[in-house]
Amino acid sequence: MVSIKDIASKCGVSAATVSKALNGQTDVGEATRQRVLEAAKELGYTGNFVARALKTNRTYNIGILYTELQGSGFLHEYFASNLNSFRAESAERGYDITFLNSNVGSQSLTYLQHARYRQVDGVAIMCADFFDAEVQELASSDIPVVTLDHSFNNRTAVMSDNINGLGSLVRYAYSKGHRKIAYIHGNPTAVTENRLTGFYRACEELGLKVPSTYVESCEYHETVGCYKATKKLLALADRPTCILFPDDFAAIGGLNAIRDADLRIPEDISVMGYDGINLAQVISPKLTTWQQNTEELGKIVAAKLIERIENPRTTAAEYIVVQGKLFDGETVLDIN
Repeated sequence: MVSIKDIASKCGVSAATVSKALNGQTDVGEATRQRVLEAAKELGYTGNFVARALKTNRTYNIGILYTELQGSGFLHEYFASNLNSFRAESAERGYDITFLNSNVGSQSLTYLQHARYRQVDGVAIMCADFFDAEVQELASSDIPVVTLDHSFNNRTAVMSDNINGLGSLVRYAYSKGHRKIAYIHGNPTAVTENRLTGFYRACEELGLKVPSTYVESCEYHETVGCYKATKKLLALADRPTCILFPDDFAAIGGLNAIRDADLRIPEDISVMGYDGINLAQVISPKLTTWQQNTEELGKIVAAKLIERIENPRTTAAEYIVVQGKLFDGETVLDIN
């Protein structure tokens, strides 16, 4: 097994200097630190986990709460990308991850009990029913918690800019001459509330009147529901010229409904999605959508959680909004 002394010998420095460099202490020059880190990597040094845990009173294990609300599991590209960047950032900082659930073997546990059982240093709530009593119990505990796309009091929350995202889609459609813009939103969540705010706010700023019949709903990531909601919009006597879908995957159902009605996209009706998953860029025509910065979202959740774990007395709760961008596809017709 590679030791600190082996690294010190390779770098021509003392064991104390190697220890300081590996532990991130500030009284080591940056050039020396990098030389030590490169040598440690080259030699395959993994450190003494037990000694490190005893010294810091941490397990270097982070819990992730991910409940499959849409039934798509880790195939949901938005969450899969968030989780991947979260995992990479955690590993880079020396932390392992454990998924929390309500069972350990045959034993039924609450999320908080599971977190304590696994002795995690903190928990990232990435996807959950934030109004569930067990989730709220966990968020109210003494365990460091950071949430994604939901805000609890006195907890750091990392949010995608859903208000601006929906508003940007509305403004884009307006710039192309559309004045009859409909929105199929997802099931009731904090994310949905923010997107609806962005939709209505942008319409009001642009002087657009939104008939109640122009706003429908379906489950996120659910093609059948989006198909039905789209059919209702197409059946209106004064139908919209542009429809915003709840997400790019659900949009497949909406696109099928439009084609089953013998309408062309975008010549007869324009559409836009949300999320910016790869699927939006490979279907034909390419879907105009709002692309969320999933890589940055997951990375920030991990960084802020570890910051809270390692500096509990000096780290305050934050509300962090991560910007996205418009993916200009081929599904919005310029009718100016």
